[in-house]
Amino acid sequence: MRAHLARVDAVLVQAVIAAALSFAHLHDVASASGQDGWKAWAYPISVDLLLVAAWRRLRSGEAKAAGWCWFLIALAASLGANVATAGLLDLDHVPAWLRILVAGWPAVAFLGGTLLVHSSPASHNETSDPVDGETSEDIGDQEGEPDSVREAPGPPAVEPVPAPSSVAVPAALVEHARKVAAEHHTRTGMAIDTPTLRARLGVPPPMADAIAAQLT
Repeated sequence: MRAHLARVDAVLVQAVIAAALSFAHLHDVASASGQDGWKAWAYPISVDLLLVAAWRRLRSGEAKAAGWCWFLIALAASLGANVATAGLLDLDHVPAWLRILVAGWPAVAFLGGTLLVHSSPASHNETSDPVDGETSEDIGDQEGEPDSVREAPGPPAVEPVPAPSSVAVPAALVEHARKVAAEHHTRTGMAIDTPTLRARLGVPPPMADAIAAQLT
């Protein structure tokens, strides 16, 4: 337990030191570019918050393209400030292009944060729900088939065999399964097997066995 806490403390201390150094470098670049007072301190906060927001979007698995885009932009801003303070840039004579980039950063960060907060995948309500117990796979199969195939008569109906007492099968589901079996027989010329029936109906194996028993 103590070894685990020691590792966590070491990681935490390292993270705090790295964050403080990066924060100071961003402040120095902003201050050298003409952003005085509180504005110079606001720049590193803005960069770090955009970096965290983009990383959270990537972890959530939603809108990964936008997450990667703004993550790389924030990372470039942070990394560029750290490299610039390594003696490669004269902070007493900051070039005009860097002043322009620093001055335009608030608008870029505001746009990125707004897009990351409000962008989300299409909701489930935008897709049509199956009707009468049909799965989306069944509807897709029926829409892609000619009317002659869908309306062709199936095999002769047989008297249903009672389902096992441990599985209750609704009558509407049995009737729908009979239609699925008839369509499969018309399309393939063979009786539908239990695994295919289970896949078409989207039911668990025990219920599929009970339904198949009523179709034989």
